[in-house]
Amino acid sequence: MNPRNIPPATRDDPARERRHSLLGLVSSALLTGAAFALVLAQPFARPVLLACIAALALVQIGCQLFFFLHIDLRRSHRDDLQLVLFTSLVIVLMVAGSMWILSSQHAMMG
Repeated sequence: MNPRNIPPATRDDPARERRHSLLGLVSSALLTGAAFALVLAQPFARPVLLACIAALALVQIGCQLFFFLHIDLRRSHRDDLQLVLFTSLVIVLMVAGSMWILSSQHAMMG
C-alpha cells in the first residue's frame, strides 16, 4: 500500500510518537517523584499514606499502558486491553493463592 494513500491520522509520525513517549516519561517521573515525596514528608497517617501511594501506583500503571503500550479505550485497542486485564487477573490469582497456601502452611507449623 502506498503511504500517501494512508490518512494522516493513521500514518506513523515520528515526531508525534516522540512527543507521546516524552509526555509518558515526564508523567511517570512526576508520579514516581510524588510517591517518594509523600514517603519522605509523611504528611498523613500511615493508612492514608499507603492509600495515596497505591492510588499513585494505579495512575502510573494507567499512564504506562496508555503512553508506552498504546492501550486505550478505542474500539481497535479493546482486545489488547482485555488481554492485559486477563493477564493481570491470572497473576493476582496466582500470587494470592500462593500467599494463602504459604500462610496456611505457616499456621500449621507453628
